[in-house]
Formats: sequence, C-alpha cells, structure tokens
Amino acid sequence: MLGHTENQKSQSNNMLLGILFVAIGASSYGMLSTFVKLAYKTGFTTAEVTVAQFSWGLLLLSALNYFTNKDHSSPTRSETLKLIVAGMPLALTSLFYYLSVKYIDASVAVVLLMQVVWIGVVIEALVVKRLPSLLRILGILFVLFGTFLATNTIGGSTKSPDPRGVFFGCLSALSFSASLFSSSRIALHLPAVKRSQTMILGGFLIVLMFAFLTQVLPQYFNLFLVPDEFIQNQPFHLQTFISYGFIVALFGTFIPPLMLNKGFPIVGVGLGSIISSIELPCAMTIAYILLGEHISQIQWLGVVIILAAIVLINYRLILPRGRAKTAE
Repeated sequence: MLGHTENQKSQSNNMLLGILFVAIGASSYGMLSTFVKLAYKTGFTTAEVTVAQFSWGLLLLSALNYFTNKDHSSPTRSETLKLIVAGMPLALTSLFYYLSVKYIDASVAVVLLMQVVWIGVVIEALVVKRLPSLLRILGILFVLFGTFLATNTIGGSTKSPDPRGVFFGCLSALSFSASLFSSSRIALHLPAVKRSQTMILGGFLIVLMFAFLTQVLPQYFNLFLVPDEFIQNQPFHLQTFISYGFIVALFGTFIPPLMLNKGFPIVGVGLGSIISSIELPCAMTIAYILLGEHISQIQWLGVVIILAAIVLINYRLILPRGRAKTAE
C-alpha cells in the first residue's frame, strides 16, 4: 500500500514537472512579440533580429548538444535533410510574425498566431481524410469568434488593424502549423536537443537568405530583388547580436523547444495544448506592461473564448484514457 502511494506521489510530481515545462516554454514564446517591438523602436530591422536570433539559437543548442549528447547519436543523411527542411517553416514563422508586429499591436499579432489551434485540426482532417467531429467544428467557430473580438475589430478601437499586419499574422499561423506537423514526425528517436539543433540550422539558412535579399544586397550592392515593402536600405547593425538578438534567441529558439519537448511527452497532447495556450494571455499582459498597449474588455473576452475553445477541442485528450491513447 505504501509503495502504491509513493508511486502515485511520484507520478503526480512528474505531471506537475511536465506542466511546468510546458508553461515555461509557452510563456517564453508569448514574450517574443513584445521584445521584437522594442527592438524595432531601437532601430533594428526584421533581418537583423532574426539573423541574430537564429545565430544565437544555433550556437546555444550546439553547445548544449555537445555537453549532453553522451552517446553522440546523430541523424542519418536523409533525416538531417528532413529536419533541416522541417526547420524552414519555423524561420518563416518568425519572419511573418515579426513582420506582422511592424504593423499591428503585439497583443493582436499573438492572437493571429494562435489560429494554429484550428489550422492544426484542419491539417489533421486532411491527413487522415476524415471530417473533424461536430465538437471540434464548434470549437473552431468559437476560436474564430474569439479572434474577431480579441483583434479589437469591434468596440474600443479607433481604427481597424492594418491589413498587412493581419496578412502576415495569418501567414505566421500557417507556417507554424506546418512546422509543428512536420517536426513531430521526423527522427523522433533522436534527443530533443539534437533535433532542435538541426531544425534551427534549416531556419538559419532561411533568415540568412531573407537578410541578403532585404538588406545586404540593397545596401552594399545596390541590388533590389524583392518588393520595396521588404527593403531595409541601411547598414547591417551587428549590435543586435549583443542586445535584443540574444534575448529573442533565448525566448524564441532555445528555451521553448527544450521545455516543450520535455513537457509534452509527460502531459500529453491534449493537456499540453491547453497549458501552452498560456502564451496568449502572457503575450497580451507583457505587451500591456512593457509597451503600454491598450487592451479592452472586449479583447479579454475574446481571449477567454479562444482559451475555452482550446479546451473544447482537446477535452477528450485530457482524460487519462485519452492520454494513454496518445502515448501509444
């Protein structure tokens, strides 16, 4: 009896640890939009922030892999290529998300990013070739309605969100959905650090290309190969590597993948999805504190509706039986 009690206590402590891992990872993601907004106010560009972010992320993950990967396990050439490709949508997510933040409030951008909740349901339905349940469809409708309120489309706003910001915000949700879908199916036998390191390498290649096209070529070679909307014709500031670049890397490409890869196997997909939704109120609160963004009561109502929809979509997986099926 005593052994059974101690086993239950151990499982409970393990679950609490898993919940903490997921909460830390999601909260870190929630801080990104505010830090990027502050970097823009300092004069840094999207290219500078993302190159610094992925450079630091790759360096930190490579160092961590060196010290923790005792058996030196490595992906095959095929797995390496797949992980690199899987990391590219992750970089696109950062680029689209940060471009969105240029035009709309950070608190609104994160709401658009959270559309990954229902996009994931649609992708799953397409893959398994089966329509989602009526409950999930209802959850999707709640997410869309909550988004309508949380983006301050009605009430308490002097103007509607800039369409460019909304467009890039929606693209960030699409690319993030693609990243989650692909990365959750490739080389799962490898340590989380090694998988994250290889994926960040793929993302690094994308942000380097973006930096060359939008800033390096226009500034130093007078070559304009992309629309003027993306051009930043100014010298590339290396100072971002020792300021906001490191902060964004810490909260965007280092802490979240490690914490989420540790937490999700413990708590399961359903409960993990609900816990990770803490990113939304965290992002809005940080934007309110550090940026002074006004968040109306209607927006908070929209956030509550979105969180309730996430619970509705995943409630079956919260149950022990659902988690057991997920683990299988």
